[in-house]
Amino acid sequence: MEQILISACLVGDNCTYKGGNNYSPKIRELLKHYELIPFCPEVEGGLRIPRDPSERKGDRVVSIKGKDVTKEYELGARRALNICQALKVKVAILQERSPSCGVHLIHDGSFSNKLIKGEGTTTELLRSHGIKVLTIDEIDELLK
Repeated sequence: MEQILISACLVGDNCTYKGGNNYSPKIRELLKHYELIPFCPEVEGGLRIPRDPSERKGDRVVSIKGKDVTKEYELGARRALNICQALKVKVAILQERSPSCGVHLIHDGSFSNKLIKGEGTTTELLRSHGIKVLTIDEIDELLK
């Protein structure tokens, strides 16, 4: 069975910055066709649950308190890539709007809830290595 890397919050792991999850019932359908590998780049990069919200500001990731957490986000992204390469994973399903997992949209860095076109650090790294990255709302193409 083909494996897919998936944001751990989407399968119900309480790993969001608030300590909650973004569980999607669409996961049940995916499990009929794929083996899912839950992964949270932020936690794997060394950040706690709960944690201060963070946003991308250019190439940096900064918390709402002004702390630069870029290294943690980059470490989590590298660990995601390492898993994908080791297991030959070709597809990842990540949580939209996240500074690590945003696929098409991320917050603008002003902590004003404004979204802009952009990618999270993990999405950016995975795509640069040829891994297809989708949101949970784009999985229909995987279920055909």
